[in-house]
Amino acid sequence: MSKFQVLNHPLIQHKLTIIRSKHTGTKVFREVANEIAELMVYEITRDLPLADVEVETPMGKSTQKMIAGKKLAVIPILRAGLGMVDGVLQLIPAAKVGHIGMYRDEKTLKPHEYFVKLPSDIDQRDLFIVDPMLATGGSANMAIEALKKRGAKHMRLVVLVAAPEGVKAVQEEHPDVDIYAASLDEKLTDSGYIFPGLGDAGDRLFGTK
Repeated sequence: MSKFQVLNHPLIQHKLTIIRSKHTGTKVFREVANEIAELMVYEITRDLPLADVEVETPMGKSTQKMIAGKKLAVIPILRAGLGMVDGVLQLIPAAKVGHIGMYRDEKTLKPHEYFVKLPSDIDQRDLFIVDPMLATGGSANMAIEALKKRGAKHMRLVVLVAAPEGVKAVQEEHPDVDIYAASLDEKLTDSGYIFPGLGDAGDRLFGTK
């Protein structure tokens, strides 16, 4: 079974409460969502391997640590996942960015893939799949499957808010993919939204209410 971890750092929780509020406007929502993603990077990269390198300080030569040549990529699930990309890139500016487009049928709640554009060496990279919401798990599962079909082997799913139903769905279908969330919320509503959640992340990021 994959690992599921809630990143309950006080700064992450504080900022998450800001974007939960229905009174938070598009500009602040967008800024704070990226700030949370940036803070989450500290935890999701905690196990990156290090290698010894020789560096010359003003005082002389010394052996120190640097990340051991890991190739990384950020894969937002469109469109809401775009709201987390800049935050990740603030700390990992050399990461490549791929895109997977999904939309959810409002009647069936089933996801549909409409766009995939990825780095050519996707099979050699550690991937951070980002999406603010993990609700039913349908979009996440379809995105992970799309990546696996194209050769991806090492993936982590990074979300702001997760529902228990979505976590269970991803763990059952993709037990090799670890999940990181800023919060595990109470439940899904009958209409497939996370409660208490933060509303429709895409609409709130892009002002399309």
